[in-house]
Amino acid sequence: MALIGCKARALMTAWAAGCLLVVAARAAELKPETVAAFDHYIQASEARMAEGLAEDRFLILDGPPDGRRQQVYAQVRQGQIYIEELHTKEDGRSIRIPSGLIHDWAGVMFIRSATFAQTLAVLQDYENHKNIYKPSVRESKLLAHKGNEFKVYLQLYRKSLVTVVVNMNLDIQYTQPEKTRAMSRSYSTRIAELEHPGKPEERELPVGKDHGYIWRLYSYWRIEEKDDGVYVQVESIALSRSIPWVFAWLINPLTKSVPREVLSHLLRATRVAIHNGHTTLTTESAFRLTRFVAR
Repeated sequence: MALIGCKARALMTAWAAGCLLVVAARAAELKPETVAAFDHYIQASEARMAEGLAEDRFLILDGPPDGRRQQVYAQVRQGQIYIEELHTKEDGRSIRIPSGLIHDWAGVMFIRSATFAQTLAVLQDYENHKNIYKPSVRESKLLAHKGNEFKVYLQLYRKSLVTVVVNMNLDIQYTQPEKTRAMSRSYSTRIAELEHPGKPEERELPVGKDHGYIWRLYSYWRIEEKDDGVYVQVESIALSRSIPWVFAWLINPLTKSVPREVLSHLLRATRVAIHNGHTTLTTESAFRLTRFVAR
């Protein structure tokens, strides 16, 4: 009976993997109504963030009631990474995204003995992100820089059941509301999926006419120096294709685990780079880039 059970589980696993590959192989097209709904979600999310700032909830750790907040802060200061899935609502209702899925996640970590300027130096060292965040970032280039505004190119890589490589252009802006706090807002201006990456026949698929793994990406970083270290938070809001309902029970767990893994890697790699001084940007120059915004 045990042998039969093992075979049954193996068959189920193989069938599930086959289903995922079938879904992954299907082409998808980004529709105008999907873009409009996603833009609306971003507007509502940024309104939520602005409300939090007005109420001095700079980090998501500041949201829970006092007892819970103190507990979470203590866990983060001990080295844990706090990750939470977020759902922006409007008038208490979820925002519908036709033919698309929203992936809205935030993570926070604490870096003991780190400084505000050290953290900025790593985050703004875009030419070096291919080394700091490998293997998730294969290529990184700073295309333009003026004041606190950056234009950046990244080639992102992710492998699970399928290998996904995308070329992405980002516009990034930093602000510094207080002396020990800084924020950045990053949004994709172009995302193109690569077909046959790493092979002679490698080519970009038409933008918005690909497999729909990622169509849009907004990222919001916040850093705060206190408690003899620096808190670093990132909220990532991504848009992907929708999942056929018949496969939803199978694929939905992946839509939960993958963003958690990505955020965790992103934050851990940032912590390692700050501790080890893995940046080509001096802390003095990074500090100057944001200081004038607060004046």
